[in-house]
Amino acid sequence: MKKDIKILGSGCTKCKTTYDNVHAALKETGIEATVTKIEDLEEMMKYNVLTTPVLMIDGVAKIKGRVPEVREIKELLTAL
Repeated sequence: MKKDIKILGSGCTKCKTTYDNVHAALKETGIEATVTKIEDLEEMMKYNVLTTPVLMIDGVAKIKGRVPEVREIKELLTAL
């Protein structure tokens, strides 16, 4: 099943790094996913987040306020 991944953030360096790390993790695992980058403040407020970046996988906020490493993202993607 294809994963739904969202990265919420203002477009700062940390948010861009999170986006790049997600793509690296997907490439390394071969997992298919739709990756959406949300930078609009009003749209981010719908998710009730206070710190960015936020990594959401299948509608669940997995990591908030820090840049996850590629290894960590791979673990989240492959966990059942």
